[in-house]
Amino acid sequence: MRETITLKVKNKYSKQYKNGYPLITKEAIINGKELKEEGALIDLVDESNQFLGRGYYGNQNKGYGWVVSQREGEEMNVTFFTGRIQRALQKRLHLVKDQTTTAYRLFNGEGDGIGGFTIEYFAGYLVINWYSQGIYSFKDDIIAAIRVVLDFKGIYEKKRFNTEGSYVEDDDFVTGERAPSPLLIKENGVNFAVHLNDGAMVGIFLDQREVRKAIRDKYAKGKTVLNTFSYTGAFSVYAALGGATKTTSVDLANRSLPKTVEQFKVNDIDEKTQSILVEEVFHYFKYAKRKNLKFDMVIMDPPSFARSKKVTFRAAKDYTSLVSDAIAITEKNGMIVASTNCSTFGMDKFKGFIDQAFKENKQKYKIMEEFSLPEDFATIKEFKEGNYLKVLFVQLLS
Repeated sequence: MRETITLKVKNKYSKQYKNGYPLITKEAIINGKELKEEGALIDLVDESNQFLGRGYYGNQNKGYGWVVSQREGEEMNVTFFTGRIQRALQKRLHLVKDQTTTAYRLFNGEGDGIGGFTIEYFAGYLVINWYSQGIYSFKDDIIAAIRVVLDFKGIYEKKRFNTEGSYVEDDDFVTGERAPSPLLIKENGVNFAVHLNDGAMVGIFLDQREVRKAIRDKYAKGKTVLNTFSYTGAFSVYAALGGATKTTSVDLANRSLPKTVEQFKVNDIDEKTQSILVEEVFHYFKYAKRKNLKFDMVIMDPPSFARSKKVTFRAAKDYTSLVSDAIAITEKNGMIVASTNCSTFGMDKFKGFIDQAFKENKQKYKIMEEFSLPEDFATIKEFKEGNYLKVLFVQLLS
């Protein structure tokens, strides 16, 4: 039997939990010291001992754990997980039937009712991301529920347990059959090579699916494209398939070069017709400015925090200067695709960063399109920080 611990919520926070806020934050709790072993069940009550919600203890950098039910005494067992995963699948049936896209998120944590883990689908294989030891303690029940609801060839997992959310190195294979490496998946008809057992990242970020499609279908034709923080070159592949005259991909990681070559090859694009550079992006901006290089489209999707030998980048503090760097090397009437996955600020503040950069550079601009998370990355209105992705297509006006 799992231990159940009653946590008291400070009065000023009780209303948000009554209204469905899911994250058990440390500042909201009076008696957090009573928490001992992760995986324990939690009953939240207000200072008058009125029931607010039931959850579990799973220590993340975000908080103590997650509220998963408004029903007093509800058990977190196979039946419980089966119901939530079944509900999540129903929301995504049109994606399941879409033969042009064979990779998407099947279960998105608190957006689908249980914070702390996600399930992603890759052409018949599943990848579970675990974000705390607490939710990982329910692994057997969750996998039993997956067997009831989902058809799959094999399951992999990524453990991201420590307080920084870092990946725990391990063999990621769990059950079923092992996937080929690379495993070929499709997204909007585009091929991608993914590696399910090769570290924390598999080779593609699924949350940018709609942004990539817009680049291919609306903006790339006849354009020169610079893709910064390019990872495995997914934006570059879409731009090339959309008719870009040339793509340049820049990333500091040494493995970005062979990984980007691989993505071009599986789409029958000759990588020698493109440019792939292993270089610090901020250094490249300086080089391009010095050489008076200009691009029709500059794509920027930096991590929320990054550190190299010479530069530390924090999205919440440094994004304005990054946009200024992009303005300097973007052609008149060209496009800047500005993206961030930083959850500490919203779209309005992000637009403020863009506006400030253009004002400082005495340039006019127009926001052509904006994107947040695609529908399979389900979110709830009570937890706005869960909708972390912000992307703006910004035209530099002449």
